[in-house]
Amino acid sequence: MSMRGIYTSVTDIRRKVFTEVARLAYEGGDYSRVESLPYKILPGEEAKYRDSIFLERAIVGERLRLAMGLPLRPMTEHAPVSQGVNESAVGEKYYDPPLVNIIKFACNACPTKQYRVTDGCQGCLAHPCTEVCPKHAVSIVHGKSVIDPEKCIKCGKCKEVCPYGAIQKIERPCAAACGMDAIGSDEQGRAVIDYDKCVSCGMCIVNCPFGAISDKGQIFQLIHAMKENQKVIAIVAPAFVGQFGPKMTPEHLTAAMKELGFWGMEEVAVGADLCAIEEAKDFMRAVPAEQPFMATSCCPSWSVMAKKLFPDLAPYISMALTPMVLTARLLKKKHPDCKICFIGPCSAKKLEASRRSIRSNVDFVLTFEELMGMFEAKGVQLDQITEERPLEEGTAGGRGFAISGGVAAAVTDVIRKLDPEREVKTVSAQGLKECKKLLLLARAGKYNGYLLEGMGCPGGCVAGMGTLQPVNKSTAAVQKYMAEAPVKNSADSKYEIDLSLLD
Repeated sequence: MSMRGIYTSVTDIRRKVFTEVARLAYEGGDYSRVESLPYKILPGEEAKYRDSIFLERAIVGERLRLAMGLPLRPMTEHAPVSQGVNESAVGEKYYDPPLVNIIKFACNACPTKQYRVTDGCQGCLAHPCTEVCPKHAVSIVHGKSVIDPEKCIKCGKCKEVCPYGAIQKIERPCAAACGMDAIGSDEQGRAVIDYDKCVSCGMCIVNCPFGAISDKGQIFQLIHAMKENQKVIAIVAPAFVGQFGPKMTPEHLTAAMKELGFWGMEEVAVGADLCAIEEAKDFMRAVPAEQPFMATSCCPSWSVMAKKLFPDLAPYISMALTPMVLTARLLKKKHPDCKICFIGPCSAKKLEASRRSIRSNVDFVLTFEELMGMFEAKGVQLDQITEERPLEEGTAGGRGFAISGGVAAAVTDVIRKLDPEREVKTVSAQGLKECKKLLLLARAGKYNGYLLEGMGCPGGCVAGMGTLQPVNKSTAAVQKYMAEAPVKNSADSKYEIDLSLLD
């Protein structure tokens, strides 16, 4: 069960916020007018979604702040929506951690995991629910099953045996989506993030049906950099295909990006090719001679999760730089005075770009959704762009990094080319819960000799929190785009010669 790919009222408000923040930055002038934006986004005097229009607007006010990279305001003291906005109007990377934030008064304080008997209970004679409960927590009252929450250990056995499917598991959607068990509750029952565990995958953001969780953005700062006439080059992640609707083909995207103020655009598939070559060489050298298996490095929430939960396995994660960083370095070598804006599906990339340990060369990170806000603010008619520039720099292998299994496939193809005799076994997992299981099995010796691919989002990058299209649709679009690539194998990338210069 997933809300992904369905355009809900939560999606609608999130996108309106991005559009208004982009418009604010493009128009310039007195930024204290951000105070009036909640009234523009939610006009009138009747609440549309919650009990009160005032509450709705207060939440939009916080969302506007986060979208500009500003921290949430404390609920206990007065502060204007515009507090700190002039300091944030700079043409450089800007936000204070944490990246992922819970707007407390938007949180529904959903019940944590529990089992409930619904009206579907027929009061049957067999009542297997009472028979299987190891704690005698289920009893029959007036012919119907009742669960005693004090005794229930949430094992779910009663649910499995009910012939009517009348017992329901209720779980908080944000916690259910979190593969790191990083979400708990405060005294009022509202969600809290344990930042020691969180890897900023953003799955809670897109799975909260109340829109109470949001990451911080850099749209505002990026547009300021453009207005300062900085040479900003967009590097676009392989998951971009089809994200902006059927009319916005890859050939048209460069022209569309220039209308926004970008100086140029390149696809990160180029860096993905280089990453595949690096990982292939690492694998051939190290497995099994120096280590039992090797794991891919490109998904930041996967690699951070692995390092947090399996520090003993951390040395087995490839040391290759990520496609984002490799593409950025390539361009900064070519244009030393440029700024790089990575545009992708992912909130964890925002963290990767700002980590001090990574000389990432990436100045801004936006999601596809945030970019869409820029298109809308600037009034770019995506269906009327005629200028074409096909993107032919990346191979099919690099383009495939966006989908689950794609990284492992690209690396395997390179190894086959370099050493046709060598057999390579691969295994891939998607979603952090599955990734954890994969590493447990690897630690137990189950995957010795294997290449392990981990992706933090269920479905790969096309399922990232900043995507605009349903996952299955995007997967098909990427596969079609891979098939159209003039060069198939990452090993044949014309940029391979640059690899040694990029360290």
